[in-house]
Amino acid sequence: MTAVVLRGRGRSIRVERRTLVLVVSLLVLILGLGLLGLCFGATWMNPGEVLQALAGFGDSVVVVTEWRLPRVLAGIVFGAALGVAGAIFQNITRNPMGSPDVMGLDAGAYTGALIALTVFGGTPGELALSSVLGGLVVAAVIYLLSARGGLSGLRLVVIGIAVNAMVTALNSWIVLRADLEVAIAAVGWSAGSLNGVGWPKVVLPFAIIAVLLLVMATRSHAMHQAALGDALAVTSGVGVGRLRLVMVLVGVGCTATVTAVAGPIVFIALAAPQIGRRLAKAPGVPLLPAALTGAVLLLGADLIAQMLLAPVSLPVGVVSAAIGGVYLIWLLTKEVRSA
Repeated sequence: MTAVVLRGRGRSIRVERRTLVLVVSLLVLILGLGLLGLCFGATWMNPGEVLQALAGFGDSVVVVTEWRLPRVLAGIVFGAALGVAGAIFQNITRNPMGSPDVMGLDAGAYTGALIALTVFGGTPGELALSSVLGGLVVAAVIYLLSARGGLSGLRLVVIGIAVNAMVTALNSWIVLRADLEVAIAAVGWSAGSLNGVGWPKVVLPFAIIAVLLLVMATRSHAMHQAALGDALAVTSGVGVGRLRLVMVLVGVGCTATVTAVAGPIVFIALAAPQIGRRLAKAPGVPLLPAALTGAVLLLGADLIAQMLLAPVSLPVGVVSAAIGGVYLIWLLTKEVRSA
């Protein structure tokens, strides 16, 4: 396969031509979907009006910059975060089923958020902290249970599915025991939605996700070395134990941050890494295609959620679950045939 060498400041980066074309294509698709998201709403705006509003002119500046732009950017950033989280756990487990929503990390983050809502005041800071702690507790439980019988990707996934079922039952119990107002809000939020997302809700999550993605970008090479096997990774100077700890913290942090703002949005983290890997024809699960594919999937799902029953806007989690269900059936069928 041909490659492109990017040079700058005495350093060169070798990039496969197919990967470069894929990244550019996904970026163009994200820009197109983002522009469509800015145009669509209670009233349709043509692209010229949107660009004029983004420049600060016209009568639609508030509608575009204060209402629609935060939602579009949330779709991009949150989709990328979920795609990276899915790629992290699929690399750790070496299994296409290894994703935060399948293994119960989403449910754990939701448990933390529910506790913040029912016990504390449910402020944005409390939701974010409780979601991260809930995801970390579930990740620790899965790791401890898996390590007893010898750590393996399949064992991690199977135990994660079992823990997911138990944590989901716990979440249902918490909702049933909560006050009516809190229960209604929690049930609606559990579907995963970008409705009502504004700048006050996304500024801090965007900053947190940016830091987490930057940390993971600095460890991406080591992650791909570890994906080839622990023995090879150790010989190349990779500290496998420390690397996995960083990967888990970043994956849980991305998942919990998205959950704290938008609720658990399922199947993006499951599907995006595998779709990105197949498009890139990469041997492992690369981070950048997973992130860009996640952004495309969440933006597209949110547009469908807005358009399907317009002017009523559905929670994006309903659409992503429907799309993900079809993808999951295809993936399971493929895995059974190859077994």
